[in-house]
Amino acid sequence: MIRSFSAFWHSDFGWKFRHSPTAILSALVTLLLVGAAIAAPLIAPFDPFNSASLNLMNGFSAPMTPNAFTGQVFLLGADDQGRDVFSTILYGLRVSLFVGVSAVLFAMVLGVTLGLIAGYVGGRVDGFIMRVADIQLTFPAILVAMLIFGIAKGIIAPQYRDQMAIWVLIIAIGLSDWVPFARVVRGATMVEKNRDYVQAARLIGRKPVAIMVLHILPNVLNPILVIATISLALAIIAEATLSFLGVGAPPTQPSLGTLIRIGQTFLFSGEWWILLFPAATLLALALAVNSLGDWLRDALNPRLK
Repeated sequence: MIRSFSAFWHSDFGWKFRHSPTAILSALVTLLLVGAAIAAPLIAPFDPFNSASLNLMNGFSAPMTPNAFTGQVFLLGADDQGRDVFSTILYGLRVSLFVGVSAVLFAMVLGVTLGLIAGYVGGRVDGFIMRVADIQLTFPAILVAMLIFGIAKGIIAPQYRDQMAIWVLIIAIGLSDWVPFARVVRGATMVEKNRDYVQAARLIGRKPVAIMVLHILPNVLNPILVIATISLALAIIAEATLSFLGVGAPPTQPSLGTLIRIGQTFLFSGEWWILLFPAATLLALALAVNSLGDWLRDALNPRLK
């Protein structure tokens, strides 16, 4: 592992990373937030979703100010239920990251698979897949996600909706975000399938599936990585938007979007911290991941070398 890191650090890619303050700052912020989410049970002062530990008398406690009734001090204040805002952010960050990463992985697998098939097979198969992609692009991704989420929740029995809400959210966001992967992979596949190494693989009897997976796919990974990084920021924002609108993560598993929805209810009554800190965390995460994706796109672009 040390050798791999050393090889990366002294490579051309590592040199570009070391000389880009934006990339370094974005990577540090992303690692900090991801690490905080993973270690939430260890570093969170309270378990915000354990109802037995909540005290309603702590409700609306201002940041770093002793509560008038209990005298307890909360770093970032407490919400209307007396939950520590810092702890709710850490646990909400876990949900947002889990949904975002899972949705992007689902969209990537689906989009890359369809893109490889469309680019390699061509003909009517290519035309059908691309027409479906074109139709989906005419609708905003958030509306597609809301439609899929609504249909799925209508199919699921009411007693299982809260349990399945996170998985339905992942599928909804993933199905709304596969098109960029498919279009890019299709274009790259149409170029790569005419290369000599693909022709050689055909001559030795390689099956089409093996050629697509073992020969073409490794040569189209760079744009996939860039799209995945940028899509992660968009998926996190989409999840927050759906949760803010009340059609995302359930109250029992609140994400950053759910926390922002709760906070905006009390914004104009003076409890600004309930909204500000979750919103700032979401902004920092989305901006850091998006900036990292933009840098990757430039660093992996051969025209800019």
